[in-house]
Amino acid sequence: MVGMTAASAHGPGSGPLTGVRVVELAGIGPGPFAAMLLADLGADVVRVDRPGKQALGMDPAHDLTNRGKRSVLVDLKSGDGAEQVLALAERADLLIEGYRPGVAERLGIGPGPCLERNPRLVYGRMTGWGQEGPLAGRAGHDIAYLAPTGALGLAGRTDEPPAFPANLLGDFAGGSLYLVVGLLSALRHAERTGEGQVVDAAIVDGAAHLTTMLHGMMAAGGWQDRRGTNLLDGGSPFYGSYETADGQYMAVGALEKQFYAEFIRLLGIEDTAPGRTDFGRWEELRAEIARAFRTRTRAEWTEVFADSDACVAPVLSLREAPHHPHLAARGTFTETDGVHQPAPAPRFSATPTSPPGAPALPGADNASVAADWELPHLAAPSA
Repeated sequence: MVGMTAASAHGPGSGPLTGVRVVELAGIGPGPFAAMLLADLGADVVRVDRPGKQALGMDPAHDLTNRGKRSVLVDLKSGDGAEQVLALAERADLLIEGYRPGVAERLGIGPGPCLERNPRLVYGRMTGWGQEGPLAGRAGHDIAYLAPTGALGLAGRTDEPPAFPANLLGDFAGGSLYLVVGLLSALRHAERTGEGQVVDAAIVDGAAHLTTMLHGMMAAGGWQDRRGTNLLDGGSPFYGSYETADGQYMAVGALEKQFYAEFIRLLGIEDTAPGRTDFGRWEELRAEIARAFRTRTRAEWTEVFADSDACVAPVLSLREAPHHPHLAARGTFTETDGVHQPAPAPRFSATPTSPPGAPALPGADNASVAADWELPHLAAPSA
């Protein structure tokens, strides 16, 4: 596979973060995904699992967000649990925790004692609401974090509830990716100065930051503050999805004039479609596009648009995606132990990453981590 090398059966693989040590305090959602991304890039990620805890209620062998990591079991409520985590932090470059504010402090593994033991440590905190503010101590999930930022209200038709793409926009885009950017930025500072710090990554901050361009467009008068009325939010008839004859969908993004011209030509409505800038007839144009798409199947339309610049693509399911010809040619997906999954991204010319390793099983690596990290005491507690 281009840009990837063979993975080691145990421990970290290769990549630009080879040699970087990460401690992940087990949680769910954006924290584990951020740690997975670091592992994908070659970091040695040690996940600290707690006895009796099973994230998401799934078989750990299928939790792909734990791929390429190692797991140790530590009972944080035992007499030496906090000390074992502090010993790991002392030897780490990065630490990730996703507890509610104050929990890590009560467990004795907050930023204070960790940075006291390791002044170069970058301590990453992943939450929905952040470490301060009126809602900092409240529970929440992706959709609730998106709602007050304006990001949730962007997508969908005007007369329908907002649409949302699972938990990708909040948890992983606004949360995990911003945490990773923060961790690596702070790591760069620590490498230059020897000074560690705390990274407060809040989903509300990241999700709001993602809307920066739209705030600029709104200030310039190019974006209405209601969904389903703008160029990129379903308001435009040539930027959206249309049903085909077999109940599947094609995605259309023919924004520029030249791409639009090719789109309506290949769709067969070049002589009947209203003008693209005749805003008063946009609903008529939408109906004409929808009528045309319903005359053929998704596979047939895929073939029609395959070699064009009309910016049209088939809408595939998760199971179908790995078999798309372009994604297959690039190796965008890979297979590990019979499970299709996205390959590490992005790609590097000088420091290629390894194919993803199997998900870490809770407590499977106490002995190897103790040896590799030179920890005298890391005995697995009773599960």
